[in-house]
Amino acid sequence: EQTAAVLEKTEIVSGDMEHSRRESDRLKEEYDRLSEEIGTLDGEISKSQAAGNEALMNAGNLEGRINVLNEQIRAEEMNAEHIKNRILAIEKELLDREENKARYQAERDSLLKQADEVLNRLSEAERELSLHTETATGLEQEIEDKKARMIETLNEKSGCSVKKQRCDTMLEQVQVRRSEVAQKLLKVKSDEETWKNQIAEQEEQLKAVEDAIALLLDQADGLGEEIKNSASEIARLNKNLNNTQQDYHTSYTKLESLRNLAERYEGYGNSIRRVMEARDRVRGIHGVVADLIDVPKEYETAVETALGGSIQNIVTDSEQTAKILIDHLKKNKYGRATFLPLTGISARGGFDQPNALKEPGAIGLASALVKADDRYKELVQYLLGRVLVVDNIDNAIAIAKKYRHSIRIVTPDGELLNPGGSMSGGAYKNSSNLLGRKREMEELEEFCKKALVNVDRIEKELVFQESVHEEKSAALEEVKKALQENYLEENTKRLHLAQSNDRQTELTESLSDMELENGQLAEQTQEIRETIAQIETQIEALETENKEADRRIEAAGKELEQAKSRQEDAREKLSKVQMEAAALKQQDTFMYQNISRLEEEASRLLSEKESLGAGTDAGKSAVDERKKEIEDLKARILKEKETAARFSEEVKKAREEKEEKNGRQKQFFEKREELTERISGLDKELFRLQNQKEKLDEKQESAVNYMWSEYELTYSTAEALRDETLTSLPEMKRRIGELKNSIRALGNVNVNAIEDYREISERYEFLKTQHDDLIAAQEALDKIIEELDAGMRKQFTEKFAQIRTEFDRVFKELFGGGHGSLELVEDEDILEAGIQIISQPPGKKLQNMMQMSGGEKALTAIALLFAIQNLKPSPFCLLDEIEAALDDSNVDRFARYLHKLTKNTQFIVITHRRGTMVAADRLYGITMQEKGVSTLVSVNLIENDLDK
Repeated sequence: EQTAAVLEKTEIVSGDMEHSRRESDRLKEEYDRLSEEIGTLDGEISKSQAAGNEALMNAGNLEGRINVLNEQIRAEEMNAEHIKNRILAIEKELLDREENKARYQAERDSLLKQADEVLNRLSEAERELSLHTETATGLEQEIEDKKARMIETLNEKSGCSVKKQRCDTMLEQVQVRRSEVAQKLLKVKSDEETWKNQIAEQEEQLKAVEDAIALLLDQADGLGEEIKNSASEIARLNKNLNNTQQDYHTSYTKLESLRNLAERYEGYGNSIRRVMEARDRVRGIHGVVADLIDVPKEYETAVETALGGSIQNIVTDSEQTAKILIDHLKKNKYGRATFLPLTGISARGGFDQPNALKEPGAIGLASALVKADDRYKELVQYLLGRVLVVDNIDNAIAIAKKYRHSIRIVTPDGELLNPGGSMSGGAYKNSSNLLGRKREMEELEEFCKKALVNVDRIEKELVFQESVHEEKSAALEEVKKALQENYLEENTKRLHLAQSNDRQTELTESLSDMELENGQLAEQTQEIRETIAQIETQIEALETENKEADRRIEAAGKELEQAKSRQEDAREKLSKVQMEAAALKQQDTFMYQNISRLEEEASRLLSEKESLGAGTDAGKSAVDERKKEIEDLKARILKEKETAARFSEEVKKAREEKEEKNGRQKQFFEKREELTERISGLDKELFRLQNQKEKLDEKQESAVNYMWSEYELTYSTAEALRDETLTSLPEMKRRIGELKNSIRALGNVNVNAIEDYREISERYEFLKTQHDDLIAAQEALDKIIEELDAGMRKQFTEKFAQIRTEFDRVFKELFGGGHGSLELVEDEDILEAGIQIISQPPGKKLQNMMQMSGGEKALTAIALLFAIQNLKPSPFCLLDEIEAALDDSNVDRFARYLHKLTKNTQFIVITHRRGTMVAADRLYGITMQEKGVSTLVSVNLIENDLDK
């Protein structure tokens, strides 16, 4: 309310000041208008005076024109008289022609003498008239020049008077302004010292605030560095956690994949998987050999090579269980499998060359390098007890030779030396890795456990670092809040200091401007006084010049009258002489003509007389016209004199009006002085009210800050909550107390809300982490698929090249020469491309397989089958009459080559060809000794060799 009252007073004072300023501007405009009107009146006076003088000059010119016309009238009258006399003379001459002929002749001589005298007098009269005319013209021109100069002098004098009046007015204004400037100088000098003290105090306050800000900035920098380190540590832990979780999920996924492979018995034959599926229904199944033994990683290849097809044999508790499983395979046609009943397995005498264990490079028996349960020791001894493991193939060959190829030897790289001298080896690698699968699963399980422990540890460290980060962040926020308050205070102090500096600068500039203005006003005063003195001197000179011109005009007028009088006399004298000369000349001519042709010209004299009568009428008309023109000129002269009198009256009235306006102008200075004093007082009152308003604004700002710090309300928010019914301050304070008591009665703030938020936030982070893990796992699986695809392409390319090489070798061995090749169809995906088989038997050109005979096709297919079998031997293989289309020689060659493959694979061959049956180890056949009764017959062709 106080602020509103002050604002209202300020507006009133500002309005009064504005009104006074407008009044001052109005007076200035009125003064300028009067000055402009006075200038206009001066111009009108000059114009009126010029017009009056011009009218007088026009009247004088018209009077001169009248005089000229009078002279012309007199000449016409004299001419008429002359014509009349001439008529009389002609008449007389006509009557007295004869009588006066002699007299005319005598008179003619006398007339000639008179004519000479008249001509001399005529020349003298013309010279005298010309002299008097020139004198009169010069005097008239001089009078006109003097009159024009007098008009110019009067105009210059009027302008000088106006300039003098303006200079007087300017001198008064400059003196008034000097008085105002002197008063303001005293006030500015008194205010300057006050502002200097105030600025010094504000600078000290600003320095204190800046020191506080610097201290808070140091604290903020320290906390910021700690927060940065904490954030960096959190980022590192998050990255480590994500990497650890990623490794865990990758390993766990791989572990699950291996478990799924192990559970589904991937890498095993279909019959093996079918038997293991019945494990829950049939008791006594211990598992396959690969799952029951543990092999060190470095010997996995050697042991797997030593076991060969036995690695997929199924271990049972007894022969009865094996029989049940065989019946299960037969019943469902799942294929065949080899079973190892524990009750029927024995070590078969052990290793019969113990000295070989001491040979260079000998590592030990394969049975000693693997681990198994005690109940499987006989089984391990049965399978691996007679296999010697040697470090490399050179030592293996040396030991084999020393013991005459009676020992089965295997190296860690997979080379195999069989009893009898056969050797196996090369780049073969069993990708199924049946022995290493269990070990890899155990390693992955151990890695997953360690990864979980690391995740738990990292999460604890992350929680600790996050709490530290939150604590430092809260401290930094407090520092920033204090820093913001200090910044606000600093800005306020700077603003006040800037305002004080600006005010001091304004005072200094105002003091300099006033001192400069005071000096300029003194110079202007001196210049104006000098200008007034010059104008007064100029006015006196113009008045003297005007009086001299007036005197000269009066004298010239008198001289002009005398000159015109002499001019008239000379003109009359000239006219008389001219008339006399003309008469003499005419008489002489007339006499001469009458004497010479008197009779012949009688009629001419009559015509002349008539013409002279007409000339008399024309002269009368001309005289009447000139008289009428003289009357018109007299009327115009009277009108011009009346015009001159009217302009003289207008000049008189304009001068009176000018004097009246000059008097009104002088009243403006008094009113302007009064308005200046009033504006000065209003300016002081306005300055006082503005100071009071600034104090109230500071008080209001303090109240607003208190309202924010106490209630966290801004002014606009509080204004919206304002209740117009609350007008009693005690009542409002009582109400505030009641509200505070009500707030205290509400109790403490629900801190559990923060914990709830934290739990939800943690759950969100956990779910988000799982989501991110799923996304990462998906990306990992995609990557694995891409890697598998790339690996498949690479492996297919490598294996296809190996198969193509092996196919060529087998083809040559089966055909006894020639060339065989495999090619992929061009411009197709390598995994989906078709395969072309190119065959060139010995003695034939290279051709496609489709162009070969049935036997050649069959043998080519057999070569391809054996090439694949050589690269990746199967534990057993079933061949169903694949050699049926071969002739006997090719059958023998097929049987011999098939026998070579039995060291790695057990073959079951269905055939009716003799050569194949001869090469078999055991024969099975169906015979019908009795009609309708079929009997199984078996022949063991290698029983004697086994006994040996």
